[in-house]
Amino acid sequence: MAVQGDTGTKDEIKKQFTTIEGVYRLLPLSEYSRPSRVAYNNSAGNATSPPVKVSFVWIPEPSGSSSTNSNNSNGDRTKICFNYGRELFVYTYRGVKKAVFQAADLTKHIDKRAYNKEEVPTCHDFNQSTASPEGVSLLVGLLGGQVQLIDPITKDLNKAYNAGERLIDKTKVTCIRWLPGSPNQFLVSHSSGQMYVYNEELLCVLDRPHYQLFKQGEGYAVYTCKTKSTRNPLYRWVVGEGSINQFAFSPCSKYLAVVAQDGYLRVFNFDTMDLVGCARSYYGGLLCVCWSPDGRYVVTGGEDDLITIWSFHEKRVVARGQGHKSWVTVVAFDPYTTLYSSDVDTYDLCNEDTTKHNSYVNDYRKGNSTPNSRSNSNRNSVASDKLNLSVLSYRLGSVGQDTLFCLWDLKDDLLRQPYRRPRSSTVVSSSGGVGGQQAGQQPTTAKCNSVKESTALSDSSHHSHSSNSLTAKLANLNFGEKRDKEKGEKDHKRNLSLACKNSTSNCNKSSTQKNQTSSGDTDSFKRIGSCVCPRLDECPVLEPLVCKKIGHERLSGLVFREDCIVTSCQDGCVLTWGRPGRQTRQTAPLPASHIGRFLCSCNTKNSPTFLPVAEY
Repeated sequence: MAVQGDTGTKDEIKKQFTTIEGVYRLLPLSEYSRPSRVAYNNSAGNATSPPVKVSFVWIPEPSGSSSTNSNNSNGDRTKICFNYGRELFVYTYRGVKKAVFQAADLTKHIDKRAYNKEEVPTCHDFNQSTASPEGVSLLVGLLGGQVQLIDPITKDLNKAYNAGERLIDKTKVTCIRWLPGSPNQFLVSHSSGQMYVYNEELLCVLDRPHYQLFKQGEGYAVYTCKTKSTRNPLYRWVVGEGSINQFAFSPCSKYLAVVAQDGYLRVFNFDTMDLVGCARSYYGGLLCVCWSPDGRYVVTGGEDDLITIWSFHEKRVVARGQGHKSWVTVVAFDPYTTLYSSDVDTYDLCNEDTTKHNSYVNDYRKGNSTPNSRSNSNRNSVASDKLNLSVLSYRLGSVGQDTLFCLWDLKDDLLRQPYRRPRSSTVVSSSGGVGGQQAGQQPTTAKCNSVKESTALSDSSHHSHSSNSLTAKLANLNFGEKRDKEKGEKDHKRNLSLACKNSTSNCNKSSTQKNQTSSGDTDSFKRIGSCVCPRLDECPVLEPLVCKKIGHERLSGLVFREDCIVTSCQDGCVLTWGRPGRQTRQTAPLPASHIGRFLCSCNTKNSPTFLPVAEY
């Protein structure tokens, strides 16, 4: 049975919730929003404005400073950035410790910017690798397709890419990230279904860019710019059909997971530009994606109201989570509550294949391009560090347009179950494994509970809140995979119709680009009922550990920090939830070797010992 942490009516907004490690509480004094925030009103403008995103950066201490001064100013070195409507705000994040004594002063912002109607901020990202007391680089993606590079601390940096006539791409920027470890290169995705690699030190093309094919694969193509001198963009990726909604780099930075409105997850080797795996949603588009801390699993969420767990090693969907009753907007792993064991070697993601991977820029350099600024030495992850750890249980969080916040415990023994069991469903309680184990028990081999698929989708005791979900209503429909050969092609087109209808509404690609990128999509990707997209009765279905309504408007941001969880809502409010036994001092981001909130050092498999981060 899922853990319930508070009382009250079903639609009441919660201010605390309980998990197996304790009670998480909302900290009202650490609430961030626009200084002149008005009371909540359910206006139509909230539904059409860009999602409120949150970014953090930690500023290292100045060189030569004493450790005493460092401890005193540690909490003031964390900066938070969030967008709301046409405005962008950067504050000093006070965190859990100072929020106990004094509320955040919203009038004392580090930077505040107001944009016009065509330059509304949609996403942003700090460059942690170059952050220093002298300044920090912040990328801002805009609604009209422009990209802005600023320094909110010194105000000295102000560059624009794809500005003016927006010759590179005129569609909304959906996701923007610095390349891991790179001081000057970043990746931008657009609702046109294209991604661009920029170098912040180079100029953009002066005329409309002309591209030449660099590499092509199943469902995607990569182009370079035809110019005498190296200009931005360095690369253009055309992926699938419809908007690219989000992408995420693996912990070792070698792989890139991309989710799009056509309903597909595609995982690329970013260095060699090869497609290494794919999965698809149950129906509709995929909106968000994240990697597990050890790189074993990729989790997606989207318009099917589900979270989907895909195994990188097995190249298949291994589980789904049902708890939301509307679109899932953000998924994120919590590395601070992940449980580790030291009796099995860690999974080495970066050495998963035997192909020697040169850096992305080295590949481009063969085509007479820029010098190599992204080296393999910058890769920093649990996998590449070879910590001799294996994961016993993952903690995952998700938020959605249903205003619900969910926490999930993903047991390793559950995720390793073989595919395609008999047509029966396994409903798994996130708080205690299969069949509702009690909290605190060690994971055991999952047992199949033979129930009908409809029962698994709308379990009256555990999934009453999901009964109105579109997923539950459509779960019993027979999506494709008829054995009749004469109807096979017709069935296959019907399977993709839902995703295609959603994906083409915002797509502005030319017919030539579509023919180049989607020629093999309908034949190559598996139908519902395969390991790439199993039916709901062919893989474990997880219950949330926690499922609480925490806002009036749809939720759009989720960040796990060492001492708290930060969420953002579409009404422009950024909330901080203090962890149980929260830290009494702010610390720098943990290195990869200390990525767990609890490090499970097992003498035996059934008797783990837990070491809090503060005791390292």
